[in-house]
Amino acid sequence: MEILYLLIPLSVVFVLLIIGLFWWALQSGQFDNVEREGERILRHD
Repeated sequence: MEILYLLIPLSVVFVLLIIGLFWWALQSGQFDNVEREGERILRHD
């Protein structure tokens, strides 16, 4: 039972970290044009 006092706050911090990283990716434009890279490998320059 004592391990829950460690695991619950640790999981909350982990979830907040994941949300923060996802928010950063959205704000920096990581998901603006997801098809561009898939089409780039098909084009012959």
